[in-house]
Amino acid sequence: MTEQPMGPILDGLGNTLEMDEGDLVSSALVIAKVVDKDGEVSLALSCSEGLSWIDQNGLITSAQQIVNQSEIRKSGDE
Repeated sequence: MTEQPMGPILDGLGNTLEMDEGDLVSSALVIAKVVDKDGEVSLALSCSEGLSWIDQNGLITSAQQIVNQSEIRKSGDE
């Protein structure tokens, strides 16, 4: 297994961020579903340099809250 840069992978999947001019990404945590050549599925995490486990948990918890709110809005729109 070799490490690969995330930029081209995320670009290829169509990932983008809404940002205003002057905004700066200060840290990142990427969660990826990976399917190997045999069809086995695994979860991979990639963190920006210096991101502590406390920061990782905070980002994951905050992201989960955003996803949950989004799901509530989507079901309310139907």
